[in-house]
Amino acid sequence: MTAPTGGPHILDDLAWRGLIAQSTDLDALRRDLDAGTVTLYSGIDPTAPSAHIGHLLQWLTLARFQRAGHRPIALVGGATGLIGDPKPTSERTLNDRDVVAGWVDKLGAQLRPFLDFDGANGALLVNNLDWTEGLSALDFLRDVGKHFRVGRMLAKEAVSRRMESDEGISYAEFSYQLLQSYDFLELYRRYGCTLQTGGSDQWGNLTAGTDLVHRVEGRSLHALGTPLITKADGTKFGKTESGTVWLDRELTSPYAFYQFWIQAEDAMVGTYLRAFTWLSHDEIAELERLTAEKPQAREGQRALAREVTALVHGEDEVARAEAASRALFGRGELAALDAATLAAAVAEIPSFTATRSENPTIVDLLVGSGLASSRGAARRTVAEGGAYVNNTKIETEDWAPADADLLHGRWLVVRRGKRNAAGVELAGT
Repeated sequence: MTAPTGGPHILDDLAWRGLIAQSTDLDALRRDLDAGTVTLYSGIDPTAPSAHIGHLLQWLTLARFQRAGHRPIALVGGATGLIGDPKPTSERTLNDRDVVAGWVDKLGAQLRPFLDFDGANGALLVNNLDWTEGLSALDFLRDVGKHFRVGRMLAKEAVSRRMESDEGISYAEFSYQLLQSYDFLELYRRYGCTLQTGGSDQWGNLTAGTDLVHRVEGRSLHALGTPLITKADGTKFGKTESGTVWLDRELTSPYAFYQFWIQAEDAMVGTYLRAFTWLSHDEIAELERLTAEKPQAREGQRALAREVTALVHGEDEVARAEAASRALFGRGELAALDAATLAAAVAEIPSFTATRSENPTIVDLLVGSGLASSRGAARRTVAEGGAYVNNTKIETEDWAPADADLLHGRWLVVRRGKRNAAGVELAGT
């Protein structure tokens, strides 16, 4: 991959996309970027079997630098993941070494599609356990620990918040900052890495790394912090009622992933398009205009969901998700959906389980699913022509499903009117 011609400078592009929250010295960084290829890194700790969309932002930031002609290093923390950076209120549970090693492999496989590992500025994938595991405690204290001042470490926000909490902080988590800083020193020595990127909540750790390299090597390096993406009300981004939005399809289905983005608030669509897509400035500006002028059309949300889902899961899953969304509300064929997509779609709407032995009627299904508040209301829905099962209008209140009506042998999609749908799993024989 070579540096592209034309287009905005990488720092100008990042600024336009709202991806620069903090920097050690932007002018100096610009000079170094203009002088030639810069090697940079960002790290992720294996504290779960999958990355989430917060990690995706960091990987895309690395990819943006690579497309501008620079060399990214993706670090998976097989060492730091054994300790864990300090959480705001409590100690992390230490995971088994074999579990962490397995997560390292999974995260490495997840991030590979986002970077180009070939060519003159091909990406590197590294594990900090490689240079940490053989380091003795004495050597670490002599070569790294002596360069840190406890007072400054205590002043770091993540540490000070824990010091003020009832639980306090263990020496292990207190030392996390030294381990991450040592990564920057090793990557500078091994690969000439001069820039670290990460979330602004990691700013204390990022600058601790630049301080260590300056003390040991006498070289001033760079740190760049990206903002923490939030919802319109300022609450945490990437959380739903069912939990974190993961990149692993087994933890968050492609359909649920698509729905997360399609449900983005109008006020945040532009922010998400800028941060998580490869759309051009002009394309995003047009979508922002459409969202402001015609929010009911949800053009921005649809483009956002298509782009990010395709990026993570591929174009085929986008097509499946869109087909499922249409079919759930009567604009497509439910029977054409594969079992996994249908199950994922049903999981995103109200649902309940009925038994075949009960021989439930449409009235039972409407009430059981919550689509009707009472049996009388359900009967009125049927009489008024507003009851549907698998997108077929039900015209009699004693209608009951036959085996042939079950989608993939188990599901019914019940709908009241155009906008209210629920899933029914018919169990038993």
